[in-house]
Amino acid sequence: MVAEIDRLRRDAGMSVRRLAQEAAIDPGYLSQVFTGSRSPSTSVLVALTRVLGADLSVRVYPTTGPIVRDSVQSRIGEELLRIVAPTYRRSIEVPVCRPARGIDIVLDEPDLAVAIATEIQSRIDRLEQQIRWAQDKAQSLPSSEMWRFMDREYSISRLLVLRSTPATREIARRFHATLGVAYPALARELFTALTVPGTPWPGAGILWADVRGDHVRVLEGPPRGVTLGR
Repeated sequence: MVAEIDRLRRDAGMSVRRLAQEAAIDPGYLSQVFTGSRSPSTSVLVALTRVLGADLSVRVYPTTGPIVRDSVQSRIGEELLRIVAPTYRRSIEVPVCRPARGIDIVLDEPDLAVAIATEIQSRIDRLEQQIRWAQDKAQSLPSSEMWRFMDREYSISRLLVLRSTPATREIARRFHATLGVAYPALARELFTALTVPGTPWPGAGILWADVRGDHVRVLEGPPRGVTLGR
């Protein structure tokens, strides 16, 4: 957006100083904006586009979901980290570059050369979006800082940990085929691979967590009434 404003300024034959004066902005600040060392506020952008005879349009693009995590997700993550075999290295809130923002937990096993991008959800509002976000995040993993320290070529897989609730169980039943394609591994095999050292990772899959008050238990298989992952 700043580059487009600067192009309009040049097309109009207007100096940075004159544009700053017309927009009632400090010239030094505006110079820093154009060089990229300062980030302009929306009010500054509005003032600049007004002087240049342009309209400002701001859009919101959904990416990987809200960064705020509830306490239930945090407790599920704590329990998952507790039960994972010591052969796995653990990284939390791993920042990645586009097309995704960050991954809740990354578990990597050096001997198996596998890195598991793990997402924890206590609810699912939009199934297709959730699947796409998880795939984008996993594909973004090589852009993370931790990837520089991998001493061999790793395969990347995905793990979705769902809180077992009537709503999430109903989604698993209604969209069994869709979730089965996105997360085909059996839950029991996933649990064994995470908790027993040296067990090969079976691929992308879903584990379930039972939350009762402050007690959290990662289930070895799907909850009652759910056939996905059996």
